[in-house]
Amino acid sequence: MPVPFLDASARHPLIRLDGTPHTATVQLARVIEHPNITVGDYTYYNDFEPVEDYAARIAPYLYPGAPEQLVIGKFCQIAHGVRFLAAANHPMDGFSTYPFSMFDHSLMGHYATMFQPRPATLVGHDVWIGQDARIMPGVTIGNGAIIGAGAVVARDVPAWSIVVGNPGRVLRRRFEDSVIALLDRLEWWDLPLDEIRALVPVLAAGDRESLAAEVVRLRT
Repeated sequence: MPVPFLDASARHPLIRLDGTPHTATVQLARVIEHPNITVGDYTYYNDFEPVEDYAARIAPYLYPGAPEQLVIGKFCQIAHGVRFLAAANHPMDGFSTYPFSMFDHSLMGHYATMFQPRPATLVGHDVWIGQDARIMPGVTIGNGAIIGAGAVVARDVPAWSIVVGNPGRVLRRRFEDSVIALLDRLEWWDLPLDEIRALVPVLAAGDRESLAAEVVRLRT
């Protein structure tokens, strides 16, 4: 039986040549049910170790009801060891960062600012996050960005850029302005699956003329 091109309902989207699923790879939207985490279809995560709770694995400090949200787009690729550090902040308004109210709840009133809504951590579509990268709270990562292995991302990442290092810095943009404009207009991740399947030769080859032709065909 032929393997379907993509199946948003599959827990394990990667099928080996012998027909068995690669159980270390999961579609996060199928394995995470957390009120503070939203993940788009076809975004996958790979881990070298068994995982019982994928929400706790990728965002270990983000508890249900936290004042922050984690929103991840479609078609993202997230490697082993990636951590989103949303809700990991300690109090910094006063003279001590020690979280006294965690251990004595009667002191919560002294830390009201810790529970006010905070900027969400946002990841665009078709973002590749390399092994052991750390994404700090409130960061926005634009569409098509690449986050290098081990990078610590503490600032917003422009779309279609490559970020490396600690602290994370933009190494370069992936494409020239004209190509980025075409990709922004195409928004291929929002197309029907049959159209995405037909676009794979263009997306894989990086042919600028073919990309421009497809944008004209699909978006005019």
